[in-house]
Amino acid sequence: MIDQLTVFLENKEGRLAALCRVLADAEINMTMLTIAEVSDYGLVRIICDDTQRAVEVLDEAGFRAMSSKVIAVEVPNRPGGLAELLESMDALKLNIEYGYCFNISEQRSVDVFKINGAEDVLDSIRDAGYTLLTSEELF
Repeated sequence: MIDQLTVFLENKEGRLAALCRVLADAEINMTMLTIAEVSDYGLVRIICDDTQRAVEVLDEAGFRAMSSKVIAVEVPNRPGGLAELLESMDALKLNIEYGYCFNISEQRSVDVFKINGAEDVLDSIRDAGYTLLTSEELF
């Protein structure tokens, strides 16, 4: 399991740049950022090299930030790679709250999921032939 940073961000010009500046000034490196938004605010999810410090510096700067546990699964970067992973996870009866993916090379993708009870199924995901990545492996 890896730590993910979630920031509740007002949907207002300049807020994302300000968030990124706070992290940059604290020398926190991001490997992934995604935004889910509604009209008034967005949920910015970030995988970074020091999630706890990121929560602290963002809180000090007036942002609402929290850390949560997610899983990062390495998947072949090819058509059907994600479908096969999701079918394996479906067979395990997992409740996926949300997910996103990104490529780390021409051959490899990373799929990140927030799953209820994920700690209980990590071995089953590995047994299905998938590699779970650590935060260090993403940097």
